[in-house]
Amino acid sequence: MATTAFGYAGVPQGLQTFAEDTDRQRLTAAAVKAVLRLTGAWNTSNAEGAALLGVSESTWDRMKAGRWEGVLSQDQLTRASALIGIYKGLHLLFANDLADRWPRLENRAPVFGKRSPIRAMIEGGIPRMLETRQYIDALRGGL
Repeated sequence: MATTAFGYAGVPQGLQTFAEDTDRQRLTAAAVKAVLRLTGAWNTSNAEGAALLGVSESTWDRMKAGRWEGVLSQDQLTRASALIGIYKGLHLLFANDLADRWPRLENRAPVFGKRSPIRAMIEGGIPRMLETRQYIDALRGGL
């Protein structure tokens, strides 16, 4: 049987896990570019951007300068995917200005505990990033 983008004979393969090295190599450049753009829109510091993606500040600096040729790990691609989903969801929910300011605003929702979503995601890692994405999707009526 031939393999397609959907697996064998058109059967969907399920969620992307970023476990395969070939997938990580293929997706890294686009993920890094997207995260750099969205952290720029969110006006994050270098330390915040690096923490959100789960890289060192020196690696973050190389990424920003276009001098990084590495491959993101499974965890880092999961972080990128969550952040991209949050960015997209916010822009579907709010006007551009509020969508880009929202991640820095103190939030009383239980998932954030009176912290900004950026601070909560840095402190809570991947689980909090995924909860934030679910929260935005729920606000949009997507859950």
